[in-house]
Amino acid sequence: MTGRGGSGSEMVIGSSERRERRRKARLDRKHLEPRARRFLKIYLNADETRKPEFYQAVQEASEQCRPSGSSLPPLEMEDAQVAEAASSAAMQIVLERSALNKSDRNSDFVTDACATVAVAYHRAAGVYIMDKEMQELGTAAVHLLTIATSYRTRLTNEGAS
Repeated sequence: MTGRGGSGSEMVIGSSERRERRRKARLDRKHLEPRARRFLKIYLNADETRKPEFYQAVQEASEQCRPSGSSLPPLEMEDAQVAEAASSAAMQIVLERSALNKSDRNSDFVTDACATVAVAYHRAAGVYIMDKEMQELGTAAVHLLTIATSYRTRLTNEGAS
C-alpha cells in the first residue's frame, strides 16, 4: 500500500507514528547529524592504515548500545525494536558525553562514533523514511557499521586459524 501522492515505496503510516518519526529525525538532526557527518568525512579522508580505528570505534559503540548489553537481542523483540533501542542508547551516550563538554580529539572521536551508530540504527528502524537527507546519511552510517562488523569478524576468524 502506498500513501497518497507517495513514491510507491512509502507504506501508509498513522499520523501519530509520522509525527513521532519527524520528532526523532529533528532530534537526530540537532544532536547526531553534525557528529556523524564529521566522523564519516574524516573516515573517508583517512588512509588505509587508520581506517581500522574507525571500525573498532563504531563496533565498540554498537556493542555498547545493544539491548540488555548482550551480543544477541532478546528473542521477543522485533528487528525495528532492537534498532530503535540501540539508537536510543547511542543517543543517550552522545548526550551524556556532550554534556561533559570535554573537547579533545579522542573524546570527540568516541562521541562521533556513537552518533554514527545512533544514525545507523535509526536508519535501520525506518525513522528516516520521510527525510531523504537523513536517510542518505543513515545509509552511509549503516555501510560503515557493516564494514566494521565484517572487519572484526575477519580478524576474529584469522586469529582462530
